[in-house]
Amino acid sequence: MSAEPRPYTLVAELTYRCPLRCVYCSNPLGWSRHRDALDTATWLAAFRAAEALGVVQLHLTGGEPLLRADLERLVAGARELDLYVHLVTSGVPLSRARLAALRAAGLDALQLSLQDVDADAAARIAGARVAAGKLAVARWARELGLPLTLNVAVHRENIGRIDAIVALAASLGADRLELANVQYLGWALANRAALLPSAEQVAAARAVAARARRALLGRMEVVFVFPDYHADLPKPCMDGWGRRFIVVTPDGLALPCHAAHTLPGLRFENVRDRPLADIWYASPGFEAFRGESWMVEPCRSCPRRALDFGGCRCQAFHLTGDAAATDPACSLAPRHDVVVGARAEPATPLRYRAPGG
Repeated sequence: MSAEPRPYTLVAELTYRCPLRCVYCSNPLGWSRHRDALDTATWLAAFRAAEALGVVQLHLTGGEPLLRADLERLVAGARELDLYVHLVTSGVPLSRARLAALRAAGLDALQLSLQDVDADAAARIAGARVAAGKLAVARWARELGLPLTLNVAVHRENIGRIDAIVALAASLGADRLELANVQYLGWALANRAALLPSAEQVAAARAVAARARRALLGRMEVVFVFPDYHADLPKPCMDGWGRRFIVVTPDGLALPCHAAHTLPGLRFENVRDRPLADIWYASPGFEAFRGESWMVEPCRSCPRRALDFGGCRCQAFHLTGDAAATDPACSLAPRHDVVVGARAEPATPLRYRAPGG
């Protein structure tokens, strides 16, 4: 058994349930087929197994992790393992008392999603009117001394308000602002024609973010995640397949990334059935796209192959039908035309998930 690669972060998707209906949701399109199959004890066992593998960070996410009644027990159990516990949440539903209880249980940091600075625009994207409540959560986090990251998914409808988003984040005392251009998988891919911004919009927003980063240096970190569809080179998705991240789904599948289970022909194993260490080191799913041996041209001979690892395997499949293809976000990819063509798609109406999905 090789000691490399070593996992660094466990992403625990505690549930796919969520009170919002965000049009770029990362939940599976067939979310209703997945149930919350892991009880408290099984999740805590997964945390122990991850820590033994070398994991130091735990991201509790979903769906909406606040819908788990055992969230405080999970936080406390993870903290006993000396894992750095990070809650990724919409803040819905959350009270100050519960946030204080989570802090007391050992929660180390909070990442809160915001849809927009405009309440009506935020409701249009989230499918629910929750903007005011989110701002309250941000203020509670600061009162309780929780490090606060605000995450804003950037798309055509809010990209023109980056300056206002930055100002709001600064006024809330956020430690970090992530301006994350939407990754077009799952529901976001279904809504791509409605959400994908133009090259001109992206360039303008990037300039605003760069100015804000300089102006707020030392007060708030400002991160602008460039959209794949307007880049010439792909990103190293999840730092490379099976290199640093383990994702565990609500029904117990261990995955190298959030959407890996959408790839046909791959077998992913369940933490209820096989030790996590065995899954990490030897399972067919984690081995499928590790390293470079699986690569086809132009990736196989590309000098960047150990930097971007061919890009996103899920994006490659959903855009080309071949998970081993070069990510079409790359200008050298044989199917780069599908990305170029998407930039010119006419806008379409937004599609929403069913409530509770």
